[in-house]
Amino acid sequence: MFKIKKVQTKKELLDFIKFPWKIYKDDPNWVPHLISERKEFFDPLKNPFFKHSEVVFFLAKKDKEIVGRIGGHINHNHNDFHNEKTGFFGFFECVNDFEVAKLLLDTVRDWLKSKGMEIMRGPANFSTNEEIAFLLEGFDSAPAFMMSYNPKYYLDLMGKYGMRKAKDVFAWYFDRTFKPSERVIRIAERVEKKENLKIRTLDLKDFGNEIKRVKKIYNSAWSKNWGFVPMNDEEFEHMCKNLKQIVDPQMVFIAEIDGEPVGFSLALPNINPVLKRLNGRFFPFGILKLFWFTRIKNMVKSARIITLGVVDNYRKKGIETIFYVRSIRDGIKRGYTWGELSWVLEDNVLMNKALETLGAKLYKKYRIYEMRI
Repeated sequence: MFKIKKVQTKKELLDFIKFPWKIYKDDPNWVPHLISERKEFFDPLKNPFFKHSEVVFFLAKKDKEIVGRIGGHINHNHNDFHNEKTGFFGFFECVNDFEVAKLLLDTVRDWLKSKGMEIMRGPANFSTNEEIAFLLEGFDSAPAFMMSYNPKYYLDLMGKYGMRKAKDVFAWYFDRTFKPSERVIRIAERVEKKENLKIRTLDLKDFGNEIKRVKKIYNSAWSKNWGFVPMNDEEFEHMCKNLKQIVDPQMVFIAEIDGEPVGFSLALPNINPVLKRLNGRFFPFGILKLFWFTRIKNMVKSARIITLGVVDNYRKKGIETIFYVRSIRDGIKRGYTWGELSWVLEDNVLMNKALETLGAKLYKKYRIYEMRI
């Protein structure tokens, strides 16, 4: 007999955080989060997301054994921006038993319905600024940094429950063999001259002002994207503060026209091989391990282009192509052997076509589900 338990204590939250180790103990591609990072992420006093959202977590148990977990949340900023009554499930982990999955999903669905929601969508952990979707294709390799991973049977559990596809998102792969064509290079050079365009890298010495410049571009360039929600100052600064710890400033590009920022591209070192070795534990030797794996053994050999966008008035002018070329070309120069650009909406025809033309390979697909409640 399975029972559901709402997470209410620190001990239960720690159980919630540690449960994935049971699901993925024999999976060589799974990459665990740092336990200390997850504690902060789920702390309403430290994560600004909680200030505009309602969040609840549940554990499924059989006797005293945990067999599943799930989170539910209502992002009021999302619903206000999209004029929806959508609630989300996330952080779903479950043994391969439909009865457990149904209990978890029923519990969140009932909670969302009691709050007046009309749609349940997910997984979202918590928003499109973090990990979303279930891996659909590409189980033969580990995920890149901040990309999700899951057993294949989760897809069957979702289908059996009655969840339907809301949207697929893509991950594109490229490696050191990438060589932009002469035509692409000529286009990039012509755009820089014609538009009085300057492409520069991130200035860490002016990080506070850089955040303000990038936030303005971010909330403008992505405003029409499916699932996007503008980030307030506190959220954006919180995210940037966390990413600053691993950012390679030479892989962050800001496009300016007459001194005005009009676009930016952010590629982050893929530190997942390091996280895998740390196995969730940063202490007591985490700092030494991190130094060893990143500096001495040089385990970070890839990067993920996590976001790339241009404000409305300057789209389709070739700036995006410059970002693609520079990110890949400079990444190779800096010693990265391969890279990923993700995620891209399946119906973002312009970007997907451009990546295909450049020679990138579509190597992973992810799916977001939803159902009316």
